[in-house]
Amino acid sequence: MIQAYVFPGQGSQFPGMGKEHYEGNAFARRFFEQGNDILGFRISDIMFNGSEEDLKQTSVTQPAIFLHSVIAYKMIEGATPHMVAGHSLGEFTSLVINGTLTFEDALKLVSIRATAMQKACEANPSAMAAVLALADDIAEKICVDITSETGELVVPANYNCPGQLVISGTNAGIDIACERMKAAGAKRALKLPVGGAFHSPLMEPAKEELAAAIMSTTFHKPACPVYQNVVAKAVTDPSEIKQNLIDQLTGPVRWAQTIEAMINDGAISFVEVGPGKVLQGLIGKINKTIPVESVN
Repeated sequence: MIQAYVFPGQGSQFPGMGKEHYEGNAFARRFFEQGNDILGFRISDIMFNGSEEDLKQTSVTQPAIFLHSVIAYKMIEGATPHMVAGHSLGEFTSLVINGTLTFEDALKLVSIRATAMQKACEANPSAMAAVLALADDIAEKICVDITSETGELVVPANYNCPGQLVISGTNAGIDIACERMKAAGAKRALKLPVGGAFHSPLMEPAKEELAAAIMSTTFHKPACPVYQNVVAKAVTDPSEIKQNLIDQLTGPVRWAQTIEAMINDGAISFVEVGPGKVLQGLIGKINKTIPVESVN
């Protein structure tokens, strides 16, 4: 029986996240305090008592979701993943679970990634938008056309599930794209409340900063394969894992393709671990027959 564990990314945060674990379990409490020490501020206070607005800051959101997800996994008795994957940020969680990264090293990298991405967003204002019920190939062509005709960058960023594609680009490019996507038959094309154009070339400054940190961090041989966002296939070689993790910052998250690859390779059920149930919903749209549960 091949069970796959998957871990959420940015957008799954909510006020009060992780508080039950902290208050109800000494083991979880130690992890939270270790996280506070590594980060140099009490992220647990923001997670438990902060507002939605406080949690939306990329430099807070990413380590908060990572911490919650790792702790939630550690609370599962007898969990033995045969394959793992994470959506964007969640890929770092998956690399702790399969033994590629230590908890400490992964949290340090997540913090560097989050801060670098926030800086890139502030230096170069940009946006993302969700496009619903439009074929990927049509959406991809519109992105290419806008970029070549106007000079405003627009690229596919997240292939979430059939009929749900997220695009990234300049503010002007995304505005044009939303209009053209709707004209081409999209049910909806709407801007998302995020800091900037994640998973696009506009994240290049953040990619350089993250690459330096990743290259100086020890990646161990994993206990099971990780299905990485940019290649949507099983990877076990630590040097490949490093490069794919770096490329993910400017490349698309091929989530639908990743889940299909895991099923093709024998996954018969999925467990989403971390805040929210976003991935459970997406997997249900990718394959209606596969069992999916969530552990918060």
